[in-house]
Amino acid sequence: MKETFKIEQRALLSMLSSMQPICSKKTTLDVTESILFQIAPRELTLKSTDLEISLQSSAAIESSLTEPMSFLIAGKRIFELVKELDGDISCTIEDNQLRLQSGGVDLELNIRDAQDFPPFPERIENLMNIETSFLQKLLNKVSFVIPNNNANAALNGMLFECDDKGMTLVATDGHSLARIKSDSYTLADAKKWLLPKRAVLELKKILDGSDSEQVFVGECGSQLVFSGTHFNFFTKLIADKFPQYQPVLDKEGFRPAVVAKSVFSKTLKRAGCLLSGQFVSTNFTFKPGTIDISLHNKEIGKLDESIGLDEFAGEHVESKFYSPYLLNGLQIFGEEKINFLIKNSAKPIIFETESDDFTLTYLVMPVFNAQQ
Repeated sequence: MKETFKIEQRALLSMLSSMQPICSKKTTLDVTESILFQIAPRELTLKSTDLEISLQSSAAIESSLTEPMSFLIAGKRIFELVKELDGDISCTIEDNQLRLQSGGVDLELNIRDAQDFPPFPERIENLMNIETSFLQKLLNKVSFVIPNNNANAALNGMLFECDDKGMTLVATDGHSLARIKSDSYTLADAKKWLLPKRAVLELKKILDGSDSEQVFVGECGSQLVFSGTHFNFFTKLIADKFPQYQPVLDKEGFRPAVVAKSVFSKTLKRAGCLLSGQFVSTNFTFKPGTIDISLHNKEIGKLDESIGLDEFAGEHVESKFYSPYLLNGLQIFGEEKINFLIKNSAKPIIFETESDDFTLTYLVMPVFNAQQ
């Protein structure tokens, strides 16, 4: 029996594109290289999973179907072909093949039984909804800190906490930490989720390409789910416990100061030029009116600079930091004047900013026994 449907090329390409990082990942099952097509009379739903993260997307179609049908097709292959088509695509399913027709192009691809596809998450319990642009902003402020392959598995993810006081996102690589807090969204029953870095990065891509104004956050069994108008994104969670980060944020005895972001950034970039990939510490002396900054790399050269420092009072504080860690964190602050706190050579430097929507904190631990 011949069944047909029609879909606009850009809509289909967008769905297939978002699934490529998932269907291209090697797993223990070859079938995860396929995308599941589920066709209803007026809607096409695609599903992809690599057994760790899963994505479901949907789009409106014109169809002659009277009953739903489904099949599997190689995810990378159909993406590469659809990418080279234009306009509306007429699709015909017959004799275990999918026929794609667009303009003068006529293609056929083999399909396989949908029953081979692994079980897909179902029965989502929505817990809260967040403005899409706001969630994007929060993710961008912390995700850059997540390491790739830290020996401590819990550090390879982002902690997402929500209770009756607000929502918090935290990430750390053991050297630096970024935290953003907002009281705009709350949950009566406290929740904690530890999302793998890969899930965070894929979620950011999906949100960037989404036209949904709101994102629903929910649970599906042991997985966390982010849902928009035309997508559901599922991720398994890291089982290891995220470290207790609150003690390192204790600011008792710290002294406040203000530095110009642009000036400080340029100094840190110059320091970075003298590192040549080596873990060499930079010396910082904080004193009323100035920060004295020096770096000596025996193989490359030296740097000695002084830049302005405002609102700092009291005795000098000397400390050592790895300059790229400082520079990486400055990118998340929009202000030219950046507030920070410092105490002594054994404590971190803590950068902070507050807005009507959130409080952002970034800290860097001092360096001990680094190459001088």
